[in-house]
Amino acid sequence: MKRRILVTGGAGFIGSNVVDLLVEHEFDVVIVDNFVTGKVENINPKARVYNCDVGDEAFREIVRQEKPDCVIHHAAQIDVQTSIRKPEFDAEVNIVASINVLEACRLNGVRKVIYASSAALYGDPLYLPVDEDHPPLATSPYGISKYVVEHYLAMYNRLYGLNFTVLRYANVYGPRQNPLGEGGVIAIFSNRILSGKSCIVYGNGEQTRDFVYVEDVARANLLAIDRADNAVINVSSGTEVTVNSLLDVMKNVFGHDVEVEYAPARPGEILRSSLSNKRAMDLLGWKPEFDVESGIRKLLVYETTKSIAKA
Repeated sequence: MKRRILVTGGAGFIGSNVVDLLVEHEFDVVIVDNFVTGKVENINPKARVYNCDVGDEAFREIVRQEKPDCVIHHAAQIDVQTSIRKPEFDAEVNIVASINVLEACRLNGVRKVIYASSAALYGDPLYLPVDEDHPPLATSPYGISKYVVEHYLAMYNRLYGLNFTVLRYANVYGPRQNPLGEGGVIAIFSNRILSGKSCIVYGNGEQTRDFVYVEDVARANLLAIDRADNAVINVSSGTEVTVNSLLDVMKNVFGHDVEVEYAPARPGEILRSSLSNKRAMDLLGWKPEFDVESGIRKLLVYETTKSIAKA
């Protein structure tokens, strides 16, 4: 009998890639998504789908009916700038709704929750690479909301024995990422390059990020189903890349020059980021398979294929 995994946000960018890998490994997969940012075209046809907000009472009934072994929780508000403009909305979606997820798990005998957290909770780092013991110094409500849920997970484990693994993602990129709204910089740049538009860099371009390919992230989720109980783990490339050097890589991969415009830095965004992935290697047996160039090359193949299919 196949083991059942429920993925919240399973029609979204990262969640749908996780679902695909779970299906490939012959899990029985259930998706719950409210389709605010998730897309119908991202859904794996072998998964069962519920259109539901995880903050609703109906979510508890879905968990009661499906009785998953594990819940992988990706449903979230993920835009830093939105969290700054609407901190109460960010807290409602990321904290209050997550509590409802945990209550549904507690009430229905779910064995484990895998939680998608974020490097945003570290804020401007005191040292690099940032390990999991680095103090939380979030510079946005988004970073705070992701960290708060980690505390709820630890509490539910202490009180009720609900196991968890927290995966703190670096800057994830890859197929299905939205180039608009909350899209990451690689998705935004790729879209603008393919559309013949200039790339806008906020700040001087010397700010750094740790870019991790979405297939590597999906694999970390797969491994966490039966490993690293009650651990907090960075999921990252472990490499610090400036935005300017990222653009150089993209020019090389796309095969032509790219026009760049520089704009003032935006509030709440950190200057440097690089996460240690040693704990992921130790506890999950995981390491990234893609560097930024190989990941962008694979993304370009996906985007090109998608464009041809639409033509």
